[in-house]
Amino acid sequence: MIYDFIVVGHGLAGAILAETLRSRGNTVLVIDEPKANSASRVAAGLLNPVAGKRFAKSWLVDTLVPAADAFYDALEVRYGRELFFHKPIYKIFSTIEEQNTWMAKSADDTWNDYISATHTQTINQPGIEDPFGGIMIEKGGFLHVYDMLDLLAEELLQQNLMLPERFEMKELELTEEGVSYKNIKAKHLVFCEGYQVINNPYFAWLPLQPTKGEVLEVQTEQNFSPECIYNKGVYVVPEGAGRFIIGATYDWRNPDEEITEPAAGELSEKFRQITKKDFEVTGHWAGIRPAVRDRKPLAGTHPNYKQLSVFNGMGSKGVLMAPYLSQHFADALAGQTELMPDIHISRYFSLYYDYIKHQNLQP
Repeated sequence: MIYDFIVVGHGLAGAILAETLRSRGNTVLVIDEPKANSASRVAAGLLNPVAGKRFAKSWLVDTLVPAADAFYDALEVRYGRELFFHKPIYKIFSTIEEQNTWMAKSADDTWNDYISATHTQTINQPGIEDPFGGIMIEKGGFLHVYDMLDLLAEELLQQNLMLPERFEMKELELTEEGVSYKNIKAKHLVFCEGYQVINNPYFAWLPLQPTKGEVLEVQTEQNFSPECIYNKGVYVVPEGAGRFIIGATYDWRNPDEEITEPAAGELSEKFRQITKKDFEVTGHWAGIRPAVRDRKPLAGTHPNYKQLSVFNGMGSKGVLMAPYLSQHFADALAGQTELMPDIHISRYFSLYYDYIKHQNLQP
């Protein structure tokens, strides 16, 4: 048998791409080494249509949100299980200057679908510290990423469509028909390895920055409203019964997967700026995100090996981006469209030619 695709990696990007390709009738084999602390598995799965302190709509948000909703809704129907939790996000102003920044932007009608209320003073919600008010962001929520990955992986394993092992690059052979891996043949192979792409000899030239993120699980003695996600320097995601996920840190200097006391202290302190309620830390995890220099994903076929592609670099926006971009990338792989320039790896081809020059490799 010759598979249409081998997908290497079953984190958020790889899992959604594999599911998208399969939904179109392609035969797909996934190769992935199960790992409890992968970035996808420790993430809170936040979907936020508004970007950071700049109060900017997330890139392509008007297209990405409907595609994400449709994808996760379909999985919920299929598995009979709630996976995506639609929650508004209460973005708390840190200062009066931040409030003024938002007020200057709020007259723009493009915000109408995403901001349901602006508060210029506290909303007087028990347990919440918001002296300067904030904005209520709609169309947000969070995905139970680990549940989704487990459900999809279980289905693949049952159908013998997953190899739960580390991908061995030395076993990969490029052929005229496509690729061969341990006598498994496929027409095309897509690398969805997350930050590990920096060790991939075919795509190590891409400007991906491994970025460590740590998150806490906390239990509050008295539950405050679980009806929204809170954001003020960190996100606070309600998991029910007084339990919340707090995150995340960003560490470019120490890209390892070890939890640290300084990060726990930083997250705890930022949580205390949101609530004065007592809490207990009940969990602490770390993972490494695949961040990109220009904050846009990396997708496309290798400039010289047409059997190989990459789909990566969504950083902390994977829950929002992956469903639509998987569809778009699948269309491109099928020759039905051209990849949008914003995500195409061709924007970094100059780095590839520098790479092969310094490595004394043949293009």
